[in-house]
Amino acid sequence: MCQNICNILKSQRFIINFNQCYKFTTNYSNISFKGAMANLEEAKKRAAYQAVDNHVENGNIVGIGSGSTVIYAVERLAHRIQAEKLTISCIPTSFQARELVIKHKLTLTNLDINPKLNVCIDGADEVDSNLNLIKGGGGCLLQEKIVASCADKLIIIADYTKNSCKLGDQYKKGIPIEVAPMAYVPIKYVLESKYKGQLVLRMAVNKAGPVVTDNGNFILDWKDFDQNLPWEQVNIEILQIPGVIDTGLFIKMADKAYFGMNDGTVTVQER
Repeated sequence: MCQNICNILKSQRFIINFNQCYKFTTNYSNISFKGAMANLEEAKKRAAYQAVDNHVENGNIVGIGSGSTVIYAVERLAHRIQAEKLTISCIPTSFQARELVIKHKLTLTNLDINPKLNVCIDGADEVDSNLNLIKGGGGCLLQEKIVASCADKLIIIADYTKNSCKLGDQYKKGIPIEVAPMAYVPIKYVLESKYKGQLVLRMAVNKAGPVVTDNGNFILDWKDFDQNLPWEQVNIEILQIPGVIDTGLFIKMADKAYFGMNDGTVTVQER
């Protein structure tokens, strides 16, 4: 049923998932916007604000994810800390997230000091109907996964364009795989031979050569993959290949996802 609805809505310039995993839709009307339809930035803001309001409490250790939607989460968190006099410590998942925390004058901590988090709030490149994720479009997948794994809850915030029935329905840039530089060619060969598709070395934009992650590694983007693969099993198998650091597949990790919709509401999906 989910796939049929997605096919119908493709003609409407966007795809949304009406799978039964949705529990409720909320009109988060305290954020003003112009016109009858919220744009993508407004949708991101609504999702981020509601997630922060619902899942962050005084005294929490909070993981701060990476990406464009997280900007609004940090903005909302900073507002709440000031208005409600909250005591919150933040663990960033990337250089970008760390800069956001510093910019808003929030308290920084790390996993050495606080190895257990109450919640991690992060974005996603795509979310399927089983709440599996593709992450790592911004190159921060390893640190994002480490921080998320240390949190009691992983809360995803995104706009409606990230909501799919199957991984690969909308996000066409591929599944990121972080690899040791010396191993990227053998890994590319193994994965293309076993799973088909194309493994493409991610190239930098403003420097010659490939993207280098915060951890000094390369990223292979797996494109044109079979959308019906058993992702939990595939993820385990990929991680066993020597030289693979981690993948952008976040399987059974997210607890809830907040999607800002184009009509001004926020839809929540949970496992």
